[in-house]
Amino acid sequence: MKRSFKIIYPILLAIAIVLGIFIGRIYNNSSLSIISQMDYNKIDGLMYLINNQYVDSVSIDSLTEKVMPKIIGELDPHSSYIPASDLEMVNNDLDGSFSGIGVQFSILNDTIMVVDVISGGPSERAGMMAGDRIIAVNDTAFTGEGITNERVMKHLRGPKNSEVKLTIARPLSDTPIDIVVTRGDIPVNSVDVAFRANEEIGYIKISKFGKNTYSEFLNALAQLTIEGSSKFIIDLRGNSGGYMESAINMVNEFLPAGYMIVYTKGNASPLNEIYSNGIGSFQNNQIVVLVDEWSASASEIFAGAIQDNDRGLIIGRRSFGKGLVQQQIPFNDGSAIRLTIARYYTPSGRSIQKEYKMGDTENYEKDLMNRFEHGEFDSKDSIHVNDSIKYKTIYGRTVYGGGGIMPDVFVPRDTSYYSPYLTQIVNNGIIYQFAFKYSDENRDILSKFKSAKSLVVYLKEKNILDEFVKFATSKGIKARPVYINISRKEILNSLYANITRNILGDKAFYPIVLMNDETFLKAVEILNENKGFPLSEANSNE
Repeated sequence: MKRSFKIIYPILLAIAIVLGIFIGRIYNNSSLSIISQMDYNKIDGLMYLINNQYVDSVSIDSLTEKVMPKIIGELDPHSSYIPASDLEMVNNDLDGSFSGIGVQFSILNDTIMVVDVISGGPSERAGMMAGDRIIAVNDTAFTGEGITNERVMKHLRGPKNSEVKLTIARPLSDTPIDIVVTRGDIPVNSVDVAFRANEEIGYIKISKFGKNTYSEFLNALAQLTIEGSSKFIIDLRGNSGGYMESAINMVNEFLPAGYMIVYTKGNASPLNEIYSNGIGSFQNNQIVVLVDEWSASASEIFAGAIQDNDRGLIIGRRSFGKGLVQQQIPFNDGSAIRLTIARYYTPSGRSIQKEYKMGDTENYEKDLMNRFEHGEFDSKDSIHVNDSIKYKTIYGRTVYGGGGIMPDVFVPRDTSYYSPYLTQIVNNGIIYQFAFKYSDENRDILSKFKSAKSLVVYLKEKNILDEFVKFATSKGIKARPVYINISRKEILNSLYANITRNILGDKAFYPIVLMNDETFLKAVEILNENKGFPLSEANSNE
């Protein structure tokens, strides 16, 4: 019996191995057969194989979330993948409103400081005040190193009519105060401020191009006109863009009928030309447009249309150079991609998009630093222009393609007040911290002033610079009298502007901060001299 088993066992083992190999091959071949018969690309096929044959259990959804940004990253620098968790917040910035509590806040010393309470908003109705510290949300402590702007917004925003319990530390109260706020619609304004620079000139600062920007812009123009303004400064510095339609509608206000505003075209997108319709209300008013290296996309559509149609002057520094049009395409899981579908061109035919290599986001992002190091922000002569891509405006003025809008009037950075001391206090946020502390400690007195002018007069009577230097020293910034004297004017102006903003809001902030702004002052000078309408090259050389 034992002998026969010894003979049979190796035979059975060999048969089992052969059967195992045979079955494995059948299974393998069947999987490969399924893959070969599928209407798939390699990525679909890879995901199928991982899901069905990989040795360990793998979350395909998690794997997809990691792969999507890498695939999109191989395209142009502005196509992007937006996870479902981020999409609402990304859209809110341009959609014109969101549901929240209605406060402007800042994080100082790991604590949420309420800088301003929106007038008529949910927090004001609940009794919150500027200067309050939010120390707990729904009875959970909310202070410490882990506090970020993103975390704060996720906790304070929420569905309309939902409630959130906030525990407040108030400077004049010995004990914390509990406030229940019912969330409501909070407007996202894109026109930061509009005011009269002088009797004739109105100034409008636009931070982005959202859904409501055009209506906000019209309201600002109308109000300034009622107050007596007939010439306008449109400040697009730092404006990274947004909805192209908003920029088109805004340009239309300044152009007669039949003038091209912009055109777009792409590999799968047909040529689309957009012209003014002639119903704009400000076709004869002088305007200047302010741009800098952070003005991009829709800002460049606006500036390019004004420049190419010789409708106004562009003042400042060369703009960013983003001339790619994105379309947002949603997925079923709530995520989306913003896919570049076309390029936009100014009326003269310029593509504003600067050069890039597919998938090379790193070098693309270094472009502004390269411009800075090359001296472009300080000297017009340092700007490289390509003579092979010249274009002409309708009056025959020469403009250049190759990346960004070149201003008609170049204004370099003002470095006269730069010093190592100023760099230290700015980089460490000392001006902002002191301004908040000073406003907080003197709010009762400061709140009695109802205009920026009267408040600044009061602040100038105080020895505020010495107080600031002592505060900066307590934060580890050594007092350096020579450098402080070089930067004195800028430091004081920044202190006045930030303290005034804390008390009276943005409308009071901008008129003060612009007092030392060379680009703004140049715009005022040009409009005062009635030179807002461009001349042909022939006339300008006479």
